[in-house]
Amino acid sequence: MSIKEGSLEAPTRHALDWQSEDFYNEESLFKELERVYDICHGCRRCVSLCQSFPTLFDLVDESDTFEVDGVAKEDYWKVVDHCYLCDLCYMTKCPYVPPHEWNLDFPHLMLRAKAVKFKKQGASTRDKLLTSTDAVGKTIGIPIIVNTVNAVNSIKPARKVLEATLGVHADAKLPKYHSSTLRKRLSGHQSVLEAQAGETTKGKVVLYATCYGNYNEPHLGEDLTAVFEHNGIPVTLAEKEQCCGMPKLELGDLESVQKAKEANIPVLAKLVDEGWDIVAPVPSCALMFKQELPLMFPDDVDVQKVKAAMYDPFEYLMLRHKEGKLNTDFKNPLGKVSYHVACHQRVQNIGMKTRDLLQLVPETTVEPIERCSGHDGTYAVKKEFHEASMKIARPVVNKVKQAEADHYGSDCPMAGHQIENGLKDGREPEHPISLIRKAYGI
Repeated sequence: MSIKEGSLEAPTRHALDWQSEDFYNEESLFKELERVYDICHGCRRCVSLCQSFPTLFDLVDESDTFEVDGVAKEDYWKVVDHCYLCDLCYMTKCPYVPPHEWNLDFPHLMLRAKAVKFKKQGASTRDKLLTSTDAVGKTIGIPIIVNTVNAVNSIKPARKVLEATLGVHADAKLPKYHSSTLRKRLSGHQSVLEAQAGETTKGKVVLYATCYGNYNEPHLGEDLTAVFEHNGIPVTLAEKEQCCGMPKLELGDLESVQKAKEANIPVLAKLVDEGWDIVAPVPSCALMFKQELPLMFPDDVDVQKVKAAMYDPFEYLMLRHKEGKLNTDFKNPLGKVSYHVACHQRVQNIGMKTRDLLQLVPETTVEPIERCSGHDGTYAVKKEFHEASMKIARPVVNKVKQAEADHYGSDCPMAGHQIENGLKDGREPEHPISLIRKAYGI
């Protein structure tokens, strides 16, 4: 029987059956890993995406049989460890995703393997710390501590000690922390604007601050609020929020993801019932509510409700533009912008809304870069993966160098700093929402 080539139909995503007994069955897992690895070996279309696929293909090519059956089962984990769930293989490359009969979902198979490994072995102290974003942010954000941590993180000898003791690479760009968090800066913020609903938008939004946006780059939330309210869109903060759960998802700690969901969803669902839309300035956090939680909890009505109301900021602003409600009175041209399209924004299937909005600014040209930066949030800072992450970032860094643009940046602030780390020329990235605020002159 002939097997048809894939990619002829839109990919569909099956719910993640993570609470079933078979999900954590190691024998069943390895059987599926072998099946999928064999298909990937025969295709090799994803070789340039991340380090998982070169690792797999090297294992096969160096085996006695030159096939997957010659690869030692314990080496399967080497492939898993390099996957950071960017989802690009599933959404942009793989010809065998559902509805193809081979039903290949590489990222969610890697997630299953990570979950099995976490349930069996737990996580290292470093990995627990790196993924406990709320706890770390609150502790480091104490005024006396925050200055010390930021200073130590910029001192090379101290970073060498951190690498030796905790396994955080000395050359990795670490985020700065702020005691004046976004939630403090917007505390008591009340918009006097009256919402103007459009055909698809409610015209008033809840800002899901995100851990990174709250503790590490609070100016992003301030810039977003300024831009949205300049467009007549009232903005409020959710009364209470926790980490979206993406760092724990990438660790395979699905029970912690569930706890985060149980803290966030009731608060956000209530706001949706009150007529609010939701925006998140970090693509990974938006994707968590748009895709991962709905696939983990397909029967939870509130999860699906929040999914329908969650937007990328530029997706939302371009919807307002389509409805004739976007302020296009830009005061300042931006010149040439080198714009990195974040992976977790690409897989939301919303198109290049950031590019489209930036191009509305007069005397502005935008050069998008559709390649992964290799950061992932934790992957790039780990001692054993940092060099691989910078190798993945190299084509992006080279594109930015070649562009000689007036500005560069990414929807993902961490990706922006990964590019900065590769450039090493002193120029800092600028988030697109900050560029739009600059263009408005507000």
